[in-house]
Formats: sequence, structure tokens, C-alpha cells
Amino acid sequence: MRITGLIWLEEIADKLAWKHGVMQNEVREVFAGSSRFRFVERGNQPGEDMYAALGRTHAGRFLVVFFIFKKDGSALIISGRDMNDKERKRYAKK
Repeated sequence: MRITGLIWLEEIADKLAWKHGVMQNEVREVFAGSSRFRFVERGNQPGEDMYAALGRTHAGRFLVVFFIFKKDGSALIISGRDMNDKERKRYAKK
């Protein structure tokens, strides 16, 4: 999967910061690094499904970022948080 850009909604960026302590630059680092992608669910629009990106930040933080993969190749960020143990094991298997 090739992500051509990130789409941010202000309320989502704010929620990530106050609820999960995830900053926009950390999300960009996950997508810029060696992320693993997994399908989560079908989207409401045909061809626009939800995925999760599992990756590490430059500081070593393990994050999972949920996004909608848009038809133009961009990712609409939905949520993000620290990986749980099961996700970290899946990420380590790459």
C-alpha cells in the first residue's frame, strides 16, 4: 500500500493529542517508516476502506494509527494510540 498524503480533521488531531497523547508528527513518522498495514473493515464509500498502520516513531514509541484509504491514495486519519501487546507481537513478525 502506498500512501500519497495524510488528511487531518482538526477535531481528530485534537482528540489524538488530549486522549491518546499522540502528536501529528508521530503519525507522520509511522507512515514514513516501515509500517505494517492491516485491513480493519469495509468503508461506507466503495473503495474507501479502513486500515490500521502499525509502526514506530523516531523516539521508539509503538503506535497503531487507524485511517481510511482514499481513492486518490491519501489516508484520512481517524484515530491513533499506543499498540497493545498483541499488536506489538504482530508488528515484530515482519
